[in-house]
Amino acid sequence: MDIRKEVNAVEQEVIGLRRDLHRHPELGFQEFRTSKIIRDYLTALELDEVHSCSGTGVIGILRGGLPGKTVMMRADIDALPLIEESGEPFSSETPGIAHACGHDGHTAMLLGEAKIWAAHREEVPGTLVFLFQPNEEDAGAQVMIDDGALELAGNPEAVFGCHLKSNSPIGTISMVPGPMMASSYYFRIRIRGKGGHGGYPHLCINPISAAAHVTAAIDTFNSLEQNVFRPTVISTGMIHAGEKEIVIPDTLEMQGSVRCLHFDHEQVHARFRELVTKACDLCRCTCEIELKCGNSLLANDDTLFELAREVAGEVVGADNVRTRDVAVMGGDDFAEFSVRIPGMYYFIGMADPEKGTDVPNHNTKFKLNEDALVTGMEMQMKLITRFMDS
Repeated sequence: MDIRKEVNAVEQEVIGLRRDLHRHPELGFQEFRTSKIIRDYLTALELDEVHSCSGTGVIGILRGGLPGKTVMMRADIDALPLIEESGEPFSSETPGIAHACGHDGHTAMLLGEAKIWAAHREEVPGTLVFLFQPNEEDAGAQVMIDDGALELAGNPEAVFGCHLKSNSPIGTISMVPGPMMASSYYFRIRIRGKGGHGGYPHLCINPISAAAHVTAAIDTFNSLEQNVFRPTVISTGMIHAGEKEIVIPDTLEMQGSVRCLHFDHEQVHARFRELVTKACDLCRCTCEIELKCGNSLLANDDTLFELAREVAGEVVGADNVRTRDVAVMGGDDFAEFSVRIPGMYYFIGMADPEKGTDVPNHNTKFKLNEDALVTGMEMQMKLITRFMDS
């Protein structure tokens, strides 16, 4: 099979699928229309099995004509709660929801790949699994795993995924061995003091003062306690307290995230709890701390990385394969699959300032560069073919 020729043949169909999904974005676990489109498309390809999982998740299975490995490919399908300002003629028609991260492109690419594989199923040495995951923005992968996705998929021997990236130039592919995207844990801190009149603070215990000490302690930890070669970021995104300017509140709530691009996150979490507790003690407040896993550390398998780097060089040229300074503190719950089975994840560059496709992901003006879709499909299909033949 000439993969590049096959990819070029389905390019316009993939673009059409992507634009339709873009017009009708849906939030996590509410991707009902998207899920139906995926199920209907895979069913029409006459895959061996098409399963629903975790409500809106879809798993398609194609058994090849030759014996071999079982390999899974993952695409995320959810959108974001923001207003689109891209100016595209196919912009979101759903108020307050937009595909501003590229998941519509990921979904369309994987559907295009499924079509090509299905047309050449007798040549496939093994079993291909196409997993379409809901709610990537808030830990949907773990829900699918808990609901038996890996068992439905036949316990794959490897998993592959990619992300279209707006800060990497079009025509590039980026990857690193080991840690690629940070673990992300979301914290919620409830600080309790003693409310009262703003004119008599000596009769109160102000949780806002405690919160100020907590944020200062976090900033000191970020700047002074962490080894710069073990990237760690703790950031506060929300603080809520009080209803009136002359009333000191009883309680305060803080929320934020703890991100680690290394394997020692438990040590960081323990020190975080210690800092918060002691800062609150200093102000005579008590506190409750919750940490919820958003995603585990996404680390690439070393053997799969070497294979992917070689294939990427064939797809975009060795000079356009980036393997330094491409790991990020953002997270992706693809990690929940790759902590269980060997995984490989990489970025497909799509930045082109003239087209306006260099706007950051999650921005209201985000635009997807559709020229990158064929690169993504070719890369994944050649990588999986090479893996299955190895």
